[in-house]
Amino acid sequence: MSNPHLHPTESERQSLIAHVADLNENEVLALVEQWVAQGHDPLAIIEDCQEGLRQVGERYERQEYYLSGLIMGGEIFREVMELVQPIIQEQFTGKDSGVILLGTVQGDIHDIGKNNLSMLLTCYGFSVHDLGVDVPPSEFLQQAEQLRPDIIGLSGLLTTSYDAMKETIDLLRASDEAALRTVPIIIGGNQLNEQVCQYVGADYWLNDAMSGVRLCQKLLHPL
Repeated sequence: MSNPHLHPTESERQSLIAHVADLNENEVLALVEQWVAQGHDPLAIIEDCQEGLRQVGERYERQEYYLSGLIMGGEIFREVMELVQPIIQEQFTGKDSGVILLGTVQGDIHDIGKNNLSMLLTCYGFSVHDLGVDVPPSEFLQQAEQLRPDIIGLSGLLTTSYDAMKETIDLLRASDEAALRTVPIIIGGNQLNEQVCQYVGADYWLNDAMSGVRLCQKLLHPL
Protein backbone atom coordinates (compact mmCIF):
# COMPACT_ATOMS: atom_id res chain seq x y z
CA MET A 1 0.00 0.00 0.00
CA SER A 2 1.38 3.39 -0.91
CA ASN A 3 1.88 6.15 1.60
CA PRO A 4 -0.31 9.08 0.52
CA HIS A 5 1.90 11.49 2.48
CA LEU A 6 5.06 10.60 0.59
CA HIS A 7 5.82 12.97 -2.25
CA PRO A 8 8.78 13.62 -4.55
CA THR A 9 10.63 16.92 -4.20
CA GLU A 10 9.53 19.85 -6.33
CA SER A 11 12.58 19.48 -8.59
CA GLU A 12 11.83 15.77 -9.07
CA ARG A 13 8.24 16.58 -9.95
CA GLN A 14 9.31 19.21 -12.47
CA SER A 15 11.69 16.67 -14.00
CA LEU A 16 8.83 14.19 -14.53
CA ILE A 17 6.58 16.90 -16.01
CA ALA A 18 9.36 17.97 -18.39
CA HIS A 19 10.05 14.38 -19.50
CA VAL A 20 6.35 13.88 -20.33
CA ALA A 21 6.21 17.20 -22.17
CA ASP A 22 9.35 16.26 -24.13
CA LEU A 23 7.88 12.81 -24.90
CA ASN A 24 10.83 11.05 -23.24
CA GLU A 25 9.02 7.75 -22.80
CA ASN A 26 11.83 5.70 -21.23
CA GLU A 27 12.74 8.42 -18.71
CA VAL A 28 9.09 8.87 -17.69
CA LEU A 29 8.51 5.15 -17.13
CA ALA A 30 11.80 4.71 -15.25
CA LEU A 31 10.92 7.57 -12.88
CA VAL A 32 7.37 6.34 -12.32
CA GLU A 33 8.55 2.76 -11.65
CA GLN A 34 11.06 4.12 -9.13
CA TRP A 35 8.45 6.27 -7.36
CA VAL A 36 5.92 3.45 -7.25
CA ALA A 37 8.56 1.17 -5.69
CA GLN A 38 9.35 3.88 -3.12
CA GLY A 39 5.67 4.18 -2.21
CA HIS A 40 4.92 7.63 -3.58
CA ASP A 41 1.29 8.72 -3.83
CA PRO A 42 0.01 7.42 -7.21
CA LEU A 43 -2.44 10.30 -7.54
CA ALA A 44 0.39 12.84 -7.31
CA ILE A 45 2.23 10.91 -10.03
CA ILE A 46 -0.85 11.02 -12.26
CA GLU A 47 -1.32 14.75 -11.70
CA ASP A 48 2.28 15.50 -12.66
CA CYS A 49 1.97 13.37 -15.80
CA GLN A 50 -1.25 15.16 -16.65
CA GLU A 51 0.51 18.50 -16.39
CA GLY A 52 3.13 17.21 -18.81
CA LEU A 53 0.35 15.98 -21.11
CA ARG A 54 -1.27 19.42 -20.95
CA GLN A 55 2.02 20.95 -22.10
CA VAL A 56 2.12 18.43 -24.96
CA GLY A 57 -1.32 19.72 -25.99
CA GLU A 58 -0.11 23.31 -25.85
CA ARG A 59 2.88 22.48 -28.05
CA TYR A 60 0.54 20.79 -30.51
CA GLU A 61 -1.66 23.91 -30.60
CA ARG A 62 1.45 26.02 -31.26
CA GLN A 63 2.32 23.56 -34.05
CA GLU A 64 5.54 22.56 -32.31
CA TYR A 65 4.26 18.98 -32.29
CA TYR A 66 2.38 17.11 -34.98
CA LEU A 67 -0.58 14.85 -34.30
CA SER A 68 1.87 11.98 -33.79
CA GLY A 69 3.27 13.86 -30.76
CA LEU A 70 -0.20 14.20 -29.30
CA ILE A 71 -0.79 10.48 -29.77
CA MET A 72 2.63 9.67 -28.26
CA GLY A 73 1.78 11.75 -25.18
CA GLY A 74 -1.45 9.81 -24.74
CA GLU A 75 0.40 6.52 -25.10
CA ILE A 76 2.96 7.52 -22.45
CA PHE A 77 0.13 8.45 -20.09
CA ARG A 78 -1.56 5.09 -20.76
CA GLU A 79 1.67 3.28 -19.85
CA VAL A 80 1.98 5.33 -16.65
CA MET A 81 -1.60 4.40 -15.77
CA GLU A 82 -0.74 0.71 -16.19
CA LEU A 83 2.05 1.14 -13.64
CA VAL A 84 -0.01 2.97 -11.01
CA GLN A 85 -3.38 1.32 -11.61
CA PRO A 86 -2.78 -1.72 -9.34
CA ILE A 87 -1.94 0.57 -6.41
CA ILE A 88 -5.03 2.72 -6.89
CA GLN A 89 -7.26 -0.32 -7.29
CA GLU A 90 -5.80 -1.76 -4.09
CA GLN A 91 -6.85 1.40 -2.26
CA PHE A 92 -10.33 1.45 -3.75
CA THR A 93 -11.07 -2.27 -4.04
CA GLY A 94 -14.68 -3.24 -3.36
CA LYS A 95 -15.94 0.33 -3.64
CA ASP A 96 -18.70 0.64 -6.22
CA SER A 97 -18.68 4.34 -6.97
CA GLY A 98 -21.45 4.72 -9.57
CA VAL A 99 -22.26 4.46 -13.27
CA ILE A 100 -20.87 6.96 -15.78
CA LEU A 101 -21.86 7.31 -19.45
CA LEU A 102 -19.09 8.88 -21.56
CA GLY A 103 -18.63 9.82 -25.18
CA THR A 104 -17.11 12.34 -27.60
CA VAL A 105 -19.92 14.25 -29.28
CA GLN A 106 -20.91 14.14 -32.93
CA GLY A 107 -18.44 15.77 -35.32
CA ASP A 108 -15.43 15.29 -33.04
CA ILE A 109 -13.09 12.29 -33.03
CA HIS A 110 -10.65 13.37 -30.30
CA ASP A 111 -10.52 10.80 -27.53
CA ILE A 112 -7.23 11.09 -25.60
CA GLY A 113 -8.74 13.14 -22.76
CA LYS A 114 -11.88 11.01 -22.68
CA ASN A 115 -9.85 7.80 -22.60
CA ASN A 116 -7.69 9.12 -19.76
CA LEU A 117 -10.79 10.00 -17.75
CA SER A 118 -12.31 6.60 -18.47
CA MET A 119 -9.16 4.84 -17.23
CA LEU A 120 -9.02 6.90 -14.06
CA LEU A 121 -12.72 6.51 -13.28
CA THR A 122 -12.42 2.75 -13.70
CA CYS A 123 -9.46 2.74 -11.29
CA TYR A 124 -11.64 4.47 -8.72
CA GLY A 125 -14.37 1.85 -8.96
CA PHE A 126 -16.76 3.66 -11.28
CA SER A 127 -18.57 1.58 -13.88
CA VAL A 128 -17.79 3.41 -17.14
CA HIS A 129 -19.73 2.96 -20.38
CA ASP A 130 -17.74 4.63 -23.15
CA LEU A 131 -19.65 5.22 -26.39
CA GLY A 132 -16.51 6.21 -28.29
CA VAL A 133 -16.23 9.21 -30.64
CA ASP A 134 -18.52 11.06 -33.06
CA VAL A 135 -21.57 10.01 -31.04
CA PRO A 136 -24.90 11.42 -32.32
CA PRO A 137 -27.25 13.03 -29.77
CA SER A 138 -29.84 10.31 -30.40
CA GLU A 139 -27.28 7.63 -29.46
CA PHE A 140 -26.49 9.39 -26.19
CA LEU A 141 -30.22 9.54 -25.42
CA GLN A 142 -30.87 5.89 -26.31
CA GLN A 143 -27.93 4.63 -24.24
CA ALA A 144 -28.78 6.90 -21.32
CA GLU A 145 -32.38 5.65 -21.25
CA GLN A 146 -31.16 2.05 -21.19
CA LEU A 147 -28.31 2.54 -18.76
CA ARG A 148 -29.80 5.08 -16.32
CA PRO A 149 -26.32 6.47 -15.48
CA ASP A 150 -25.54 8.49 -12.35
CA ILE A 151 -23.52 11.00 -14.41
CA ILE A 152 -23.19 11.74 -18.14
CA GLY A 153 -19.93 13.08 -19.59
CA LEU A 154 -19.68 14.72 -23.00
CA SER A 155 -16.23 15.28 -24.47
CA GLY A 156 -15.25 17.66 -27.26
CA LEU A 157 -12.01 19.36 -28.26
CA LEU A 158 -13.22 21.36 -31.25
CA THR A 159 -15.18 24.58 -30.93
CA THR A 160 -17.51 23.13 -33.56
CA SER A 161 -18.49 20.45 -31.04
CA TYR A 162 -20.30 22.93 -28.81
CA ASP A 163 -23.48 22.85 -30.87
CA ALA A 164 -23.46 19.05 -30.76
CA MET A 165 -23.07 19.23 -26.98
CA LYS A 166 -26.00 21.64 -26.76
CA GLU A 167 -28.19 19.47 -28.99
CA THR A 168 -27.33 16.36 -26.97
CA ILE A 169 -28.07 18.04 -23.64
CA ASP A 170 -31.34 19.54 -24.93
CA LEU A 171 -32.41 16.05 -26.03
CA LEU A 172 -31.51 14.50 -22.67
CA ARG A 173 -33.32 17.22 -20.74
CA ALA A 174 -36.45 16.69 -22.86
CA SER A 175 -36.45 12.92 -22.24
CA ASP A 176 -39.56 11.11 -21.06
CA GLU A 177 -37.34 9.59 -18.37
CA ALA A 178 -37.57 11.90 -15.36
CA ALA A 179 -34.12 10.84 -14.11
CA LEU A 180 -32.46 12.02 -17.33
CA ARG A 181 -33.93 15.46 -16.97
CA THR A 182 -31.94 15.95 -13.76
CA VAL A 183 -28.87 13.69 -14.14
CA PRO A 184 -25.64 15.72 -13.73
CA ILE A 185 -24.05 16.43 -17.13
CA ILE A 186 -20.35 17.23 -17.31
CA ILE A 187 -18.57 18.51 -20.42
CA GLY A 188 -14.83 18.08 -20.89
CA GLY A 189 -12.22 19.50 -23.27
CA ASN A 190 -9.17 21.75 -23.41
CA GLN A 191 -11.01 24.78 -24.80
CA LEU A 192 -13.96 24.78 -22.40
CA ASN A 193 -14.88 27.50 -19.92
CA GLU A 194 -17.89 28.65 -17.90
CA GLN A 195 -19.32 30.56 -20.85
CA VAL A 196 -19.36 27.43 -23.02
CA CYS A 197 -20.85 25.45 -20.14
CA GLN A 198 -23.75 27.88 -19.89
CA TYR A 199 -24.24 27.96 -23.67
CA VAL A 200 -24.58 24.19 -24.03
CA GLY A 201 -26.63 23.83 -20.84
CA ALA A 202 -24.25 21.54 -18.94
CA ASP A 203 -24.02 21.44 -15.16
CA TYR A 204 -20.22 21.31 -14.90
CA TRP A 205 -17.13 21.67 -17.09
CA LEU A 206 -13.53 20.58 -16.72
CA ASN A 207 -10.21 20.61 -18.56
CA ASP A 208 -8.40 17.60 -17.10
CA ALA A 209 -9.16 14.02 -16.17
CA MET A 210 -8.16 14.10 -12.49
CA SER A 211 -10.56 17.00 -11.88
CA GLY A 212 -13.23 14.84 -13.51
CA VAL A 213 -12.64 12.01 -11.06
CA ARG A 214 -12.78 14.36 -8.09
CA LEU A 215 -15.99 15.98 -9.39
CA CYS A 216 -17.68 12.60 -9.91
CA GLN A 217 -16.68 11.52 -6.42
CA LYS A 218 -18.02 14.75 -4.96
CA LEU A 219 -21.33 14.47 -6.84
CA LEU A 220 -22.01 10.85 -5.93
CA HIS A 221 -20.34 10.62 -2.52
CA PRO A 222 -20.53 14.04 -0.86
CA LEU A 223 -18.83 14.25 2.52
